[in-house]
Order: sequence, then C-alpha cells, then structure tokens
Amino acid sequence: MQSRTKPRRAVAILKLPDPVPALITYVVGIVTAMTGNPSFPSPAPPMATLKNAIDDLQAAQTRTQSRVRGAAALRDEKRAALLSLLEQLRAYVQAQADENPENAPSIIESAGIALRKIASGGPPGFHAKAGPVSGSLKIVAPAAGDRASYEWEYSVDAGKTWIRMPATLQSRTSLSGVAPLTTVQVRYRAITKSGEGDWSQAISVLVV
Repeated sequence: MQSRTKPRRAVAILKLPDPVPALITYVVGIVTAMTGNPSFPSPAPPMATLKNAIDDLQAAQTRTQSRVRGAAALRDEKRAALLSLLEQLRAYVQAQADENPENAPSIIESAGIALRKIASGGPPGFHAKAGPVSGSLKIVAPAAGDRASYEWEYSVDAGKTWIRMPATLQSRTSLSGVAPLTTVQVRYRAITKSGEGDWSQAISVLVV
C-alpha cells in the first residue's frame, strides 16, 4: 500500500517581463484569469484597481514615444505602482492557495501566476507533460513491479470531482481532448497481487 504524504507547499511567483508592452500583456492575462474565478471571491487589490494601473502605465508608455520631457520618469513611476499592486495580488493568491493545500497548485495556476514548484507531493517519478497535439498529456508513473496494472483519474475542477480513465497494464497513459489552458490534476493507483494501492497524491499540470 502507498503511504500518504503531506503535499509540499505550492509557492506562487511572478515571472515579470522587463519590456513594458510585455508586462502589460502579462498583467492583462492575470486579470482575465482572475475575473469571475470562484477561487478568488474578493481579490486584493480589486481587479478594477489593477485595470486602472494597467491603463495608467499604457498611457505613460505611449507618452514616452513622443519624447516629451519627463515622460520616461512618469512611465517608471506607473510601472513601479503596477508592480506593487501585483505583489499584493500575489500575496492574496498565495493566501488562498495556503487555505487549500491539496489543490494549491491548480488554484495558483488558475490565477495566471506561475508556481515555484508545480509538483504537489506525487510519488517520485510521477509526472505529466504536454502530448503531441494541443489539449493532450503524456502521463508516467513509477512502475509497481511485474504483473501490475494501473488505474488513472483526472480532475479539471481542482480535485472536486474525478473522471476515471482507462486502466493500463503499463505505468503510463495519455489524456486528450482537454481544452487548452486548462489546469488538470492527475492521480493513479497500482493494482498488484497484494491488492489495490491507495490513490497517489495528485500532480497538477497546465494543458497547452
């Protein structure tokens, strides 16, 4: 039987582009991901505040192209203000994730924010990666020995419901037909001559 282990803490990090246009695109993606997201009922700061900061930075960036005196300094000021709001938002997302450690990786990723460590406590060697076509995954688990079979499940709602996949005789499988940019959790259990193992800790991966 597999032992149950406490999931490692998933840590939210900001991967901030340096060019202002790329930074604006990055933050717009976060706003889009968090707007109406049930995992974040009361974002702090509010999305409206973040949108205003984006608009201010966009206007300041446009002004620098006219080479108006003081425009670059104003752009830098607006950029710093946006970054301060982003750090507050990252802390809010982290707090929401810490309240639900089992599903923390998918909660963080659903905000459009990256993970310092995506693994959520799955067994060593258990991993998933993008498949050959969009919306697919290749999933590999550690082998459980000769004459073992494997059952698989995945979830697209942060582990609230699990969907059974076809069992396999090898410690690998694939998943397809998932909407791109969906965060999927996957788990498995091995069946040997000793009986059924426990379901593994889930791993979380963003489908592309």
